[in-house]
Amino acid sequence: MKMPIGRVGARLTALLPGRMDLAEIRRDPRRDLLAGLTVAIVALPLALGFGVSSGLGAEAGLATAVVAGALAAVFGGSNLQVSGPTGAMTVVLVPIVAAHGPSGVLTVGLMAGVMLVALALLRAGKYMQYVPAPVVEGFTLGIACVIGLQQVPNALGVPKPEGDRVLVVTWRAVEEFGKNPNWTAVAFAVAVAAVMLIGARWRPTVPFSILAVIAATVVAQAVGLDSAKPIGDLPSGLPAPSLSFLDPSTLGSLLGPAAAVAALAALESLLSASVADGMTVGQKHNPDRELFGQGLANIAAPLFGGVPATGAIARTAVNVRTGASSRLASLVHAAVLAVIVFAAAPLVSRIPVAALAGVLLATAIRMVEVGSLKAMAKATRSDALILALTAVATLVLDLVYAVIIGLAVAGVLALRAVAMQARLEEVPLDRGDHSAEEHALLAEHIVAYRIDGPLFFAAAHRFLLELAEVADVRVVILRMSRVITIDATGALVLKDVVEKLNRRGIVVMTSGIRPGQRQVLDSVGALELLCLEGREYAATPEAIQGARSYLECAGVVPPLPARTPRPVDEQTEETVG
Repeated sequence: MKMPIGRVGARLTALLPGRMDLAEIRRDPRRDLLAGLTVAIVALPLALGFGVSSGLGAEAGLATAVVAGALAAVFGGSNLQVSGPTGAMTVVLVPIVAAHGPSGVLTVGLMAGVMLVALALLRAGKYMQYVPAPVVEGFTLGIACVIGLQQVPNALGVPKPEGDRVLVVTWRAVEEFGKNPNWTAVAFAVAVAAVMLIGARWRPTVPFSILAVIAATVVAQAVGLDSAKPIGDLPSGLPAPSLSFLDPSTLGSLLGPAAAVAALAALESLLSASVADGMTVGQKHNPDRELFGQGLANIAAPLFGGVPATGAIARTAVNVRTGASSRLASLVHAAVLAVIVFAAAPLVSRIPVAALAGVLLATAIRMVEVGSLKAMAKATRSDALILALTAVATLVLDLVYAVIIGLAVAGVLALRAVAMQARLEEVPLDRGDHSAEEHALLAEHIVAYRIDGPLFFAAAHRFLLELAEVADVRVVILRMSRVITIDATGALVLKDVVEKLNRRGIVVMTSGIRPGQRQVLDSVGALELLCLEGREYAATPEAIQGARSYLECAGVVPPLPARTPRPVDEQTEETVG
């Protein structure tokens, strides 16, 4: 279905920055400047580490943090979001680098950016709210495990083994370390991680990550430790934008990886923006605009040699905690990193790789919220199962498959829970004006059932097929006023039940069919069958009276004796006595 050009233009205009953004930037620029500087200090080792982990090098991580961070800050849908390279994205990029090389990663990032812009124009951001919390928690736990395992080779000071499965690579790295141990690298990684974790508890506002990295670099240079491998030479500035990496013949083979990257970028960015909203009062992100900003960021980053970017939960949280109030803080973060790229590249190039591995190990540990995991595991068995499956799938398969599996299992369990709410209950006949003898006589030949809840594919067969086995009656009355929804499967099963009962000589009458359910019943031919010979009634007492009349005509019960009408109060229109 094609979208009219005018509608595309209107939607595009709604996604662009407006006067409100400028007004918010002017509100408290000092706090935003301080917050941006703090986030840049925290982001520097992460950008370097994730660039190295992705396989494209530290310069790719810095380019992503600068270019994508600035564009996402301007065009994104959150005032507080900080974007750049992330561990979750690195998990997806490693196998892409192995299969298609650096140029393939850049092409994938460009394609993913176009997909994100398309999702924004299609207003797909609102669907993030349908991702269940156990899927998000399991996803986060799995990512933390993968990020930690990815750092094992650098933390052990061994060359990264071949392989695209993190568990296999980790095992091979441990085997290599056993043959040629590098205790210097281990010491740097453990020391940096310990300083970050202990420091975060002692002084949460102090950027211990950069302090630990600086200390490790100074020690490595002062002592002259050859076993502490440095990052290596970095370019003094960003490269000129170029599309030289793009090979049109590879676009078809990269479509799947690009879709995976786009899906992950959308999921992580919208999740991070939601976390930022929850940490503040009065902030509310625009999900479609956030997708648009991330799309532009991912289109631009590959032109400068950067990897795909997303909203970064850890950096966004630091941004919020340090008092940011507008997108100026994120812009300052990108600007400070740009200055570092241009002015301090020789110093940055001396940072030990093992120290960056320690930063990412501590980041992975801090991603795991033990309290949230315990609460989710104790909530219900279904929630615990969804969380565990998503986490394991993230570790064993990949992130996109993990989310799909988590959503699928959550959907099946939710349908099961809804289906279990559907009930078919036999209800006693309303005695009405009948005497005890007449009521007993009717009860021998008439049975009434009430259907409660949804009459849909997951619940219909369970109880309606039981209804088909009813015996020793002449009339079945179905009370449908409490059916909250009905789909084609439920209507077809209902039709099948009525046909089976009719073939056995049992008449089916209904009461309380809602107007909204008539179209579904009519579409499969069930409504015509239910309304046959006027057997549909508005209320159950009318259906009982209709059943009584049918039994009289069939000679099953004698006609009712003539009764003297009860007096009626003219004002209340109610019977007296």
